[in-house]
Amino acid sequence: MSRPGRDDSPDRLYTVTGGRSRANSTAFDLVTLVVSEFDPAPGMQSEHRAILAMCRRPTAVVEIAAELRLPVSIVKILLSDLLAAGRVTARHPQPLPTASSLPDPLVLEQVLVGLRNL
Repeated sequence: MSRPGRDDSPDRLYTVTGGRSRANSTAFDLVTLVVSEFDPAPGMQSEHRAILAMCRRPTAVVEIAAELRLPVSIVKILLSDLLAAGRVTARHPQPLPTASSLPDPLVLEQVLVGLRNL
Protein backbone atom coordinates (compact mmCIF):
# COMPACT_ATOMS: atom_id res chain seq x y z
CA MET A 1 0.00 0.00 0.00
CA SER A 2 1.52 3.33 -0.97
CA ARG A 3 1.55 6.17 1.51
CA PRO A 4 -0.18 9.47 0.77
CA GLY A 5 2.15 12.07 -0.66
CA ARG A 6 4.48 9.75 -2.54
CA ASP A 7 3.50 11.36 -5.85
CA ASP A 8 3.87 15.10 -5.28
CA SER A 9 3.41 16.11 -8.90
CA PRO A 10 1.48 19.35 -9.42
CA ASP A 11 -1.47 17.39 -10.85
CA ARG A 12 -1.61 15.17 -7.76
CA LEU A 13 -1.40 18.13 -5.37
CA TYR A 14 -4.13 19.93 -7.32
CA THR A 15 -6.35 16.87 -6.99
CA VAL A 16 -5.63 16.39 -3.28
CA THR A 17 -6.69 19.97 -2.49
CA GLY A 18 -9.57 20.17 -4.93
CA GLY A 19 -7.75 22.94 -6.78
CA ARG A 20 -7.40 25.18 -3.73
CA SER A 21 -4.13 26.97 -3.10
CA ARG A 22 -4.89 28.38 0.35
CA ALA A 23 -6.35 26.99 3.56
CA ASN A 24 -9.77 28.24 4.62
CA SER A 25 -8.49 28.59 8.18
CA THR A 26 -5.61 30.57 9.59
CA ALA A 27 -5.53 28.33 12.69
CA PHE A 28 -2.41 26.48 11.57
CA ASP A 29 1.26 27.32 11.65
CA LEU A 30 4.24 24.95 11.75
CA VAL A 31 4.05 24.24 15.48
CA THR A 32 0.27 24.06 15.86
CA LEU A 33 -0.64 20.81 17.58
CA VAL A 34 -3.42 18.83 15.92
CA VAL A 35 -5.49 16.14 17.65
CA SER A 36 -8.01 13.80 16.03
CA GLU A 37 -11.49 13.96 17.53
CA PHE A 38 -12.95 11.13 15.41
CA ASP A 39 -11.81 8.07 13.54
CA PRO A 40 -11.70 8.25 9.73
CA ALA A 41 -15.06 7.87 8.02
CA PRO A 42 -15.68 5.56 5.07
CA GLY A 43 -15.09 7.33 1.77
CA MET A 44 -12.61 9.89 3.11
CA GLN A 45 -9.64 10.61 0.91
CA SER A 46 -6.49 8.78 1.93
CA GLU A 47 -4.66 11.91 3.11
CA HIS A 48 -7.48 12.82 5.51
CA ARG A 49 -7.53 9.26 6.84
CA ALA A 50 -3.77 9.30 7.33
CA ILE A 51 -3.91 12.61 9.23
CA LEU A 52 -6.66 11.37 11.55
CA ALA A 53 -4.74 8.16 12.27
CA MET A 54 -1.51 10.06 12.88
CA CYS A 55 -3.05 12.66 15.19
CA ARG A 56 -4.45 10.38 17.85
CA ARG A 57 -1.86 12.14 20.01
CA PRO A 58 -1.01 15.83 19.60
CA THR A 59 1.09 16.18 16.46
CA ALA A 60 2.65 19.34 15.02
CA VAL A 61 1.71 20.46 11.52
CA VAL A 62 5.33 20.21 10.41
CA GLU A 63 5.47 16.57 11.61
CA ILE A 64 2.30 15.75 9.66
CA ALA A 65 3.76 17.27 6.50
CA ALA A 66 7.02 15.34 6.94
CA GLU A 67 5.25 12.04 7.56
CA LEU A 68 2.92 12.48 4.57
CA ARG A 69 5.75 13.84 2.42
CA LEU A 70 3.56 16.75 1.36
CA PRO A 71 4.28 20.49 1.34
CA VAL A 72 3.13 22.26 4.51
CA SER A 73 0.81 24.47 2.46
CA ILE A 74 -1.04 21.38 1.18
CA VAL A 75 -1.25 19.90 4.68
CA LYS A 76 -2.72 23.16 5.99
CA ILE A 77 -5.48 22.92 3.36
CA LEU A 78 -6.23 19.33 4.35
CA LEU A 79 -6.21 20.26 8.04
CA SER A 80 -8.57 23.17 7.46
CA ASP A 81 -11.00 20.72 5.83
CA LEU A 82 -10.81 18.46 8.88
CA LEU A 83 -11.14 21.39 11.28
CA ALA A 84 -14.21 22.69 9.46
CA ALA A 85 -15.75 19.21 9.66
CA GLY A 86 -15.02 19.07 13.41
CA ARG A 87 -12.79 16.02 12.99
CA VAL A 88 -9.69 17.65 14.53
CA THR A 89 -8.87 20.31 17.06
CA ALA A 90 -5.89 22.63 16.83
CA ARG A 91 -3.99 24.44 19.53
CA HIS A 92 -0.69 26.21 19.86
CA PRO A 93 1.81 24.81 22.36
CA GLN A 94 2.05 26.66 25.64
CA PRO A 95 4.93 29.13 25.62
CA LEU A 96 7.68 28.64 28.15
CA PRO A 97 7.45 31.06 31.07
CA THR A 98 9.63 34.12 30.90
CA ALA A 99 11.30 35.77 33.86
CA SER A 100 8.73 38.57 33.77
CA SER A 101 5.80 36.11 33.88
CA LEU A 102 7.05 34.23 36.95
CA PRO A 103 5.83 35.21 40.43
CA ASP A 104 7.97 37.52 42.49
CA PRO A 105 10.57 35.45 44.43
CA LEU A 106 9.84 37.46 47.58
CA VAL A 107 6.16 36.43 47.42
CA LEU A 108 7.15 32.79 46.92
CA GLU A 109 9.47 32.98 49.91
CA GLN A 110 6.70 34.45 52.06
CA VAL A 111 4.33 31.65 50.98
CA LEU A 112 6.98 29.07 51.86
CA VAL A 113 7.50 30.62 55.32
CA GLY A 114 3.74 30.65 55.83
CA LEU A 115 3.47 26.96 54.89
CA ARG A 116 6.28 26.05 57.26
CA ASN A 117 4.49 27.87 60.09
CA LEU A 118 1.38 25.74 59.66
